[in-house]
Amino acid sequence: MQESIPEIHKKDARKAYSFAIITISTSRYEKYGDAVSPDGAEDLSGKAIKDLLEAEGNTVSFYRLVPDEKNAIHDAVFAALGSSADIVVTSGGTGLAPKDLTIESVAPLFEKEIPGFGELFRYKSLEEIGTSVILTRASAGVIKGKAVFCLPGSPNAVKLALSKIIIPEAGHIVRHVRE
Repeated sequence: MQESIPEIHKKDARKAYSFAIITISTSRYEKYGDAVSPDGAEDLSGKAIKDLLEAEGNTVSFYRLVPDEKNAIHDAVFAALGSSADIVVTSGGTGLAPKDLTIESVAPLFEKEIPGFGELFRYKSLEEIGTSVILTRASAGVIKGKAVFCLPGSPNAVKLALSKIIIPEAGHIVRHVRE
């Protein structure tokens, strides 16, 4: 049986990548300020992201904790894009509360959207959290040749997104955004 194009692309892709993690949380930022790692900020979601990535042979080359403020989010995203990271993952600020500004801050920067990510994430989340899935605005896109994933702040949500979608597709995604 002949391999599909996605299977061929995945097979030809590198297996390990460098990631940037940005945690968006005003309360955590007010308590820990400019933490240099998820451990230093008691950032459970950031730690879950880091642990999952490293368990699969990836590296985390950038970490930033920022408040729920557009300028701080923009600055962190642009710093991450300027780093050696192949892929950027944000955690937090994707809900419906007035203070949740991640999507309003990051989505306008997308040169291309990856709508299938949000759709698949919500579909897979339905099994875990039921119809509450409608409250998430998780999304992804491409900025300056790098994929950026905006995830909810819950540890379970980031574990699902990383283990079921982002890590399995990382090579395929990086290959396409760099073409």
